[in-house]
Amino acid sequence: MSTAKTFPGMFRKLVAATATIAVWAAAACSMTGCGTVYGMAEASPQAGGYARLGPPDAPVRLFYSDTGKGSPLLLIHGFGSSTYTWKNILPELSRDHRVIAVDMKGFGQSDKPYDEHYSAMDQAELLAELIERENLHDITLVGHSFGGGVALALALQADGRLKGRISKLVLIDTVAYPQKVPVFFKLLAVPGLSHLSVRMVPASLQASVALKLAYYDETKITEETVEAYSAPLKTAAGKHAIIHSARQIVPPDLDEISARYATIQLPTLIMWCDHDKIVPMDIGLKLRRNIPNSDFQLVKACGHIPQEEQPEQTLQILDNFLNGRNQAALGQASTTVHR
Repeated sequence: MSTAKTFPGMFRKLVAATATIAVWAAAACSMTGCGTVYGMAEASPQAGGYARLGPPDAPVRLFYSDTGKGSPLLLIHGFGSSTYTWKNILPELSRDHRVIAVDMKGFGQSDKPYDEHYSAMDQAELLAELIERENLHDITLVGHSFGGGVALALALQADGRLKGRISKLVLIDTVAYPQKVPVFFKLLAVPGLSHLSVRMVPASLQASVALKLAYYDETKITEETVEAYSAPLKTAAGKHAIIHSARQIVPPDLDEISARYATIQLPTLIMWCDHDKIVPMDIGLKLRRNIPNSDFQLVKACGHIPQEEQPEQTLQILDNFLNGRNQAALGQASTTVHR
């Protein structure tokens, strides 16, 4: 089965929201979420390096950090983000797990080639190759926002190419179904206008506006965070990558893809911020209804990037899920919503 048929690319509002002034450089967030040096904060432990992936005639170097020991977690950031988004939770996660955080193609410290292969399906293909190259088994995929969509794509391959490798799935404020498309998103498809917007508006202003939309408590947005999210838009390659990523957000077969969520049998945690203005909570609740073995947990006083804005709640919810604790324990850190 082709990767193009396995990606739930319904990321419209995400892109539009994060590109309110021009184009967002998060999570997507976080985020989760993305070349210049735009990776893990200095305080975070680092290992790993670069993986040379893709076709031999057009390889791409993906940057990744690899820390800790134990069952592996693969952290996948959101649109416009990078491994930076995980800096508040990665050290704690690496106490009991091998944690691999990757910069997707076009983001963070990974290559940003001047091509047009920036679709979610392209990202999923590269990460599937990374999983095979590292010979990873018993993986928990942790995807935020756009990265959650990539994680869904990989989960849909769990019975095929990646059979026996993926054991659990964590979806954080994940794009997954059609959403309203604001006018600005449509403008991103117009070559002249998209390039003009990212050139005329200062990168720091673009990042600041996007982060204010993504955070519930704006006082938690630091200068370091603004710089991390704005860095990619300061280079021609970074602008190219984010524009072409935005243009390929919606796949042509979205109805077919979303219908396949019901086939995902992996234990799945769906984590959502209670004040998400980018991907509405109804998307998460719909995922909860359609993925059979799933649980929905709410993060309080949070916008769109829980790993950055509410790391303690995020860690407790993750820890309970990864260790198989019951619903009562999950309720200590979050609110369960059923509709």
